[in-house]
Amino acid sequence: MEYVEARRAAIEERLEETVAAVEPPELGAELEHVVLAGGKRVRPTLTVLVCEAAGGDGEDALDFAVGVELVHNASLVVDDIIDQSDVRRGEPSAWAAFDYGPAIVASNGLLGEAFALFSRDPRAMECVTDALVDLGEGEAIELVDRPETEAEYMELARRKTGALFRAAAELGAIAANADGRTIEALGEYAERVGVAFQIRDDVLDATATPEDLGKPAGIDEAMDRPSIVRVTDRSPAELNALAEAEAERAMGALDSLDLPSGEAYDYLEYLAEFVVSRET
Repeated sequence: MEYVEARRAAIEERLEETVAAVEPPELGAELEHVVLAGGKRVRPTLTVLVCEAAGGDGEDALDFAVGVELVHNASLVVDDIIDQSDVRRGEPSAWAAFDYGPAIVASNGLLGEAFALFSRDPRAMECVTDALVDLGEGEAIELVDRPETEAEYMELARRKTGALFRAAAELGAIAANADGRTIEALGEYAERVGVAFQIRDDVLDATATPEDLGKPAGIDEAMDRPSIVRVTDRSPAELNALAEAEAERAMGALDSLDLPSGEAYDYLEYLAEFVVSRET
């Protein structure tokens, strides 16, 4: 959609400006390698489009959108170190390109730049802090507690992926000065979209090829890592249906609001469909 692509282009431009201003230049180059290697920009696009769907000006959400993308990329740097994945988005991962120490510094640098963008609004700081707590707890659950049931896995997915999706949407609503009920409902919508995204991600890891994904496949099996595929005895088709059910619940939360129709709202509907049908 041309409407959405224009927002993605604005996000990309602001991302480039942000990392280009990082000092020292060596750190800036590492951040550019991580952030500008590609990506769907789902989370920052969600931030901008939620802002517009809630009646705000998307321009007001751009800094929050960039911050969310920086946080997401910081987490990917760490994920690749844990998984020993040497490819990300078809390019060498940060640790493979720069070694472990510089990769960790790059992850910290991304978080620092992100929080500089959130710092102008205490509500944004609280929102992202809560998401990072959930994200950290999710990583610990994955590595230590080892979920063994579907219910335990769904809680892991909520923390590991859903929490940052929730933050992305809530930040957009905050930028639009939405009321508390609207912020909460949009957060629930996005969290459920994130859980659906993670379920589909697990299925793709088990069934797709590295060429299709732009990164190694079969990581969950190779790393003996819990995934919805490994925790349950369901078929890929059944798991895709589980993701679709979560996406439907996301739309239920969205429909509970009386948001005006328009291209921003249409994108939110599209996103709930996209995360369960994507092939990469």
